[in-house]
Amino acid sequence: MTASIDLCEVGPRDGLQNLARHFSVAERIELIDRLSAAGVRHVEAVSFVNPKRVPQMADAEAVLAGIARPAGLAVAGLVMNEKGAQRAMACELDELRFVLVASETFSQRNQAASVARNVEALASVAALMRGSTRKLTAVIAASYGCPFEGRVAPDTVRSLVDQAIAAGAHEISLADTIGVATPSQVDALTRSVCADHPDVVIGAHFHNTRNMGFANAYAAILAGATVLDASIGGLGGCPFAPKATGNIATEDLLYLLEGMRLDTPLRASATIDVVNWLRELVPADLSGRLAIAGWFPPAA
Repeated sequence: MTASIDLCEVGPRDGLQNLARHFSVAERIELIDRLSAAGVRHVEAVSFVNPKRVPQMADAEAVLAGIARPAGLAVAGLVMNEKGAQRAMACELDELRFVLVASETFSQRNQAASVARNVEALASVAALMRGSTRKLTAVIAASYGCPFEGRVAPDTVRSLVDQAIAAGAHEISLADTIGVATPSQVDALTRSVCADHPDVVIGAHFHNTRNMGFANAYAAILAGATVLDASIGGLGGCPFAPKATGNIATEDLLYLLEGMRLDTPLRASATIDVVNWLRELVPADLSGRLAIAGWFPPAA
């Protein structure tokens, strides 16, 4: 098991993209700045998608131009295709996260393209980034299940991981987009992918739809994942996946990581302050528990 976890805060992107309330550019900038002030050092800040499809993610360039950039902050943007990547490359970013969906139906719903076409697009993005210091991460969405096709076979995911790395991805994130995984499944898939690609950083992205998210995060850590996504307050969901609900909450994951004696730069009290700020804006959408129950001293 790793001695530390790179906790990637996805609230400004995944957390906001499915909310009925649309955050203004100024509010999105303030959210990111509050998170970085609380100790977040890796943030998925924006998504370069068509604003007609996901209006909550409009004006990505304006958000990135307005945020503070304290020393050590790595800023990522999500892209779905070559056009989005071209927009991203014109911005100040440290990482591009490219989505590959592990099922054909969801791939068409999410990106209006086949899985094979998206692998080709990933290769084009990798070529576009050649010579850049920016990192390219392939997010394997629906790694454990698809809302339209049901369970996704582990062999399908492993094959897509192989293709993504061959196409030029530097890192891989296994995403349980609709929250259907269980810890045993996470353990098996994560261990297998880590064993197949020992020199590639493997991350994980979990939704707490069926209350398995934190158990799955624990399993992923033990199996070798070194990057975990989480969303402040447990906000989140996918506009193109029925019944997709929130991500695992950053503050609750922080409590788990501290209990495991894993290093993270986030400060608990400051993180809860961000949740309380959000509570004034979207009280009905928060699902995290720590801000309600309070911190408890760790065991000696």
